[in-house]
Amino acid sequence: MPRLFWKFFRIIWLTLAASLAVIILIVKLLQAVPFAGELEQERRALVLNLTANILVEDGEDAAARFVSTSEKTQPLGLSLAKPAQADACAGKNTVTTRSVLKDGVCYRLSVSAPASSIFDNLGPFMPWFTILIASTIAAGALARYLIRPVVHLRDGLSALAHGRFDFRIGDKMAGRKDEVTALAYDFDASAARLQELQDAQQRLFHDVSHELRSPLSRLQAAVGVLRQSPAKLGAMLDRMDREVERLDTLVGEVLTLARLTAGSGRPLKTQTLDVIELLNEILGDAAFEAQAREVTITTSVDGVFRAEVEGELIYRALENVVRNAVKYTAEHSRISVSCEVGPDRLTIRVGDQGPGVGRDELERIFQPFSRGKDAVPRGGYGLGLAITRQAIERHGGRVHASLPKAGGLAIMLELPRRPMPYGVAGDES
Repeated sequence: MPRLFWKFFRIIWLTLAASLAVIILIVKLLQAVPFAGELEQERRALVLNLTANILVEDGEDAAARFVSTSEKTQPLGLSLAKPAQADACAGKNTVTTRSVLKDGVCYRLSVSAPASSIFDNLGPFMPWFTILIASTIAAGALARYLIRPVVHLRDGLSALAHGRFDFRIGDKMAGRKDEVTALAYDFDASAARLQELQDAQQRLFHDVSHELRSPLSRLQAAVGVLRQSPAKLGAMLDRMDREVERLDTLVGEVLTLARLTAGSGRPLKTQTLDVIELLNEILGDAAFEAQAREVTITTSVDGVFRAEVEGELIYRALENVVRNAVKYTAEHSRISVSCEVGPDRLTIRVGDQGPGVGRDELERIFQPFSRGKDAVPRGGYGLGLAITRQAIERHGGRVHASLPKAGGLAIMLELPRRPMPYGVAGDES
């Protein structure tokens, strides 16, 4: 960063110095403001010339009176003398002396030399010293103003590179309102998003390891039982088959969620499908399964909604919501499914009569491996709604849950006719 600072400093300093030098040169050439030393010399020369004229015109007495009066009013060391040397008038006049020949007599007029100081000797150089000092201070301040946010941004990027996603630089830009400040806030937003992803990844690793531990423990227990009691081979093999099937289901759902999360920036492989027809197929299969618990499914699903979607993702999203409703609704209850077809958007509502969830859990149930606190364990791993939200949001839609007054849980899915960039629907809300 010092290299960049000195580049800014040199550019700004040369620009300011050149500008001020041009201004000083113009003023000097035009002589708009004479220097004090020059004014003093002009005044003394004027007094000497005036005294010499009085001496020539009015004589020695008049000149002596003028010298006396002048010294009383404005002392300049003015004096009138008659040198004894005969050739005194032959010498050249100087800034402080005059020789006057009157009636054959040589008179010598003189004034004291102006007091000199170091500032008088440096007078011609003072403008250039001023340029040097002023431009250096201004260049340093401007270069520091421009470089400071870059330094903060470098520190932030370095922190991200070392895994410190909680590092923020927006609060260090107080008082600034420019593009660099906007960049700092964009950096903070990116860091916050990375922190969220890291937390989600760590939580996912923890949950996956927790969910895998149970079936693996049961498999180990079954193997232990087999070693102790080989006669139980059939029962233990059946138990092991069920645990392997559960593991396969869990791994499949985890892979699906990981594919949705990792591929959020990739284009969808879409085809034109009738989403309502797809929903009716899922409802037909779910109604058959619901008979075992004497659950009825009432539908208000009519019309046609042809949309550009990735069929596998939408099928998984709709199936997860419907199967969750069948799984968690109370026995001998009813599930209601309705559709509202708009010009560019399809809204699907799936409501059950189960225990529901707490109001503070309406968003948490869409997180991986999350279930309601009061949910009755009925298999599954809490990944269905997470997959649903990812799939629908990848198409630019929205998914949210609500608590009906009659009890239970209602899931609303909004799907556009054509995919929109990921996150647009969420921004609009």
